[in-house]
Amino acid sequence: MLTTESSSLYNNLDQMSVNEILSSINREDQTVPNAVQKVIPQIEALIEEIVPRMKKGGRLFYIGAGTSGRLGVVDASECPPTFGVPFDLVVGIIAGGDVAIRKAVENAEDNWTQAWIDLAPYNLNENDTLIGLAASGRTPYVIGGLNEAKKAGLLTGCVVCNSGSPIAAACDFPVEVVVGPEFLTGSTRMKSGTAQKLVLNMISTSVMIRLGKVKGNKMVDMQMTNEKLVNRAIHMIIDELGVSPDEAESLLDQYGSVRGAIEAVRK
Repeated sequence: MLTTESSSLYNNLDQMSVNEILSSINREDQTVPNAVQKVIPQIEALIEEIVPRMKKGGRLFYIGAGTSGRLGVVDASECPPTFGVPFDLVVGIIAGGDVAIRKAVENAEDNWTQAWIDLAPYNLNENDTLIGLAASGRTPYVIGGLNEAKKAGLLTGCVVCNSGSPIAAACDFPVEVVVGPEFLTGSTRMKSGTAQKLVLNMISTSVMIRLGKVKGNKMVDMQMTNEKLVNRAIHMIIDELGVSPDEAESLLDQYGSVRGAIEAVRK
């Protein structure tokens, strides 16, 4: 039996008090970062291969179904506003299409050929990377996509939550985060989903830092799409340059970005 499908360590959930449910879930959640820590070498190896390809113009793609697919879409969609990169530099694709983000699409994950069809409009090349996301490690949609990607010369990786899975075997750089049984048996939206979210944060953030999209500890290329982000940008400029709020706002208006303002003053 897959680790992700094995029986919960807790019994009689329906007889627990709310406090017992919450405390038990929290106790299990605390084990996830430790599981991620154990696979940092696997994550590092994948990132070290992604970065040089992206410096040559490559892109990063995530494919997955259900919760895993949604997590890929979320991580990809945050890259443009956070790092100021084009919307198609990091792309999340979910089995069943965008409608599956909100509503499960029946049998979408069981289609072995659909992932490569979904990826076709992007005209993939050998500088691109495809990362398969599946807690189980055996989703046909993901395996099929990875198999075709390898044939096409792409770099392939995965984030799974079982060891020795077919998806790990199908890719070049697997990341296997084994978090153990879920609090609610088989509900991989819980610990497994949390583990995948943490790893995706690590991958995209590390890659963007290595691509020069961060200066010091600041998101100097972020898109300022609302008042909160404009204020954040002003405070970044104040912190970096030691100017007044009015000066920082003026520099931001003049140069259009935190990076532009900082670099203009420091020339």
